[in-house]
Amino acid sequence: MIEKRPFAGLGGADHGWLKAKHHFSFANYYDPGRMGWGALRVWNDDEIAPQSGFPPHPHADMEIVTYVRQGAITHKDSLGNEGRTEAGDVQVMSAGSGIRHAEYNLESGDTRLFQIWIEPNQHGGAPSWGAKPFPKADRAGRFVTLASGLPGDEDALPIRTDARVVGATLKAGETADYPLDPERHAYLVAATGAVEVNGVRLDARDGAAITGETALKVRALQDSEVVLVDAA
Repeated sequence: MIEKRPFAGLGGADHGWLKAKHHFSFANYYDPGRMGWGALRVWNDDEIAPQSGFPPHPHADMEIVTYVRQGAITHKDSLGNEGRTEAGDVQVMSAGSGIRHAEYNLESGDTRLFQIWIEPNQHGGAPSWGAKPFPKADRAGRFVTLASGLPGDEDALPIRTDARVVGATLKAGETADYPLDPERHAYLVAATGAVEVNGVRLDARDGAAITGETALKVRALQDSEVVLVDAA
């Protein structure tokens, strides 16, 4: 089963400095049919204006993955961590028992990113943060694991949940395959371009909620970039 969720039909909000679209219920957007997808709870498509951002605020008991699509985001938190994550790269924050953080666009242009929240396997634990560059050439024509809590994915950024976040860049006409347990919940978004997922077309920023499939074949109709969460 693949349910296409067109970008134009997503909920959202325009705060001036922040233009956000929500694949699932978030903040003032509520849809009882879209409260999450398995352990995946939030997938926000954010556009942050220059010299603005999210001031310090708390989180607990959530795995928060930020995938930067354009520009860069600068992170600061109550543990003393600070870092700048550029387009194509990923940062992960395990909120654990509690952490305060701020995320700012200190660049001269807009920053566009996906913010993905996945519920952890267990509550509590020491909070942590990490970031890692993933040059696009390393995932050209194939899926590369960006963050994971699954065995065998030790090269990826660690998350404390039975889930994996993968990304791929595809030239027009290229395909990438991803094996999938049909009992799990996958959610795929075309960050750029246009693709077919098992024959279902997704244009830029469309989402697809997937379950009951044993494998995904992603074919690029245009030069494309895709992000996929594979969760319990």
